[in-house]
Amino acid sequence: MQDYTNAVKEFVEDHYTGVTFVLITGVGLFGLRRWLAGGVCRSKARLDGKTVLITGGNTGIGKETAVDMAKRGARVILACRDMSRAHKAAEEVRKRSGNENVTVKMLDLASLQSVRDLVKDVQQSEQRLDILINNAGVMMCPKWRTEEGFEMQIGVNHMGHFLLTNLLLDLLKESAPSRIVNVASVAHERGKINFNDINMDKDYDPYKSYYRSKLANVLFTRELAVKLRGTGVTTYALHPGVIRTELGRHVFSNLWRKLIILPFFFFFKNPWQGAQTTIYCAVDESLKNSSGLYYSDCAPKETAPQGRDDVAARRLWDLSASMVGLA
Repeated sequence: MQDYTNAVKEFVEDHYTGVTFVLITGVGLFGLRRWLAGGVCRSKARLDGKTVLITGGNTGIGKETAVDMAKRGARVILACRDMSRAHKAAEEVRKRSGNENVTVKMLDLASLQSVRDLVKDVQQSEQRLDILINNAGVMMCPKWRTEEGFEMQIGVNHMGHFLLTNLLLDLLKESAPSRIVNVASVAHERGKINFNDINMDKDYDPYKSYYRSKLANVLFTRELAVKLRGTGVTTYALHPGVIRTELGRHVFSNLWRKLIILPFFFFFKNPWQGAQTTIYCAVDESLKNSSGLYYSDCAPKETAPQGRDDVAARRLWDLSASMVGLA
């Protein structure tokens, strides 16, 4: 042991500069990673007797959000497309939270009929709905179509949630004070909506489509807050951060992209860290009188200018209502 200690001492003395550099770099990298992990929701609010519905709650930040809501005593509904994975996730949520009141319901946001079927199920089986978390989404996929023919990203990320939210508003109002949380993204800053080509039939690009869908989330939240003023239902949009989840599977389908991104994985948030701002918007007491704003790292942030365009928000609302068949 003594020989080993002496050997280490001699190595450090002989390579003092290199060792110092490595130590400082290592501490700096871990410090940077911790800083990039963002804020943590500190609220101790309980949700006993309340009901929370989370779309896409079977994986990633949706599942971590479900665990947190269940730990607070809520009845948690996981609204998911893949029932097999959803039931497995529900069992995990029950075990991790100690709360057996976790259920699964079918929801395919790429089908407006599926959205309507879920709403009918919820209206018949649930007495209240206190928190709706629109979490599910697709990211930078090829040009696929929803059942109704919408471009997939605008269809799932915006249109499906737009219809779901509107059809659940009466129950949310009856349960007020209640909240609607829309998981958007900082990607909205690069978004632009062409109202004359909402499905990007003329010039589809998976990145631009994703940016546009996230801008739609922000504008939807803003206009929804206006329409719900005085009802006791408040709305929030948020950027969860860059997270290590399967949402980015289409981004990393290319080998070269994987090689480029791989060194940065160390700095990505894990799902628990990525869920913190969603949880913050869903439960933090300080936000009870706020509505229509945008958050990141458990703090309010200003959106890009196009995210504050009230004329565009109203226009998107009217177009969306027409496309999904709302009166």
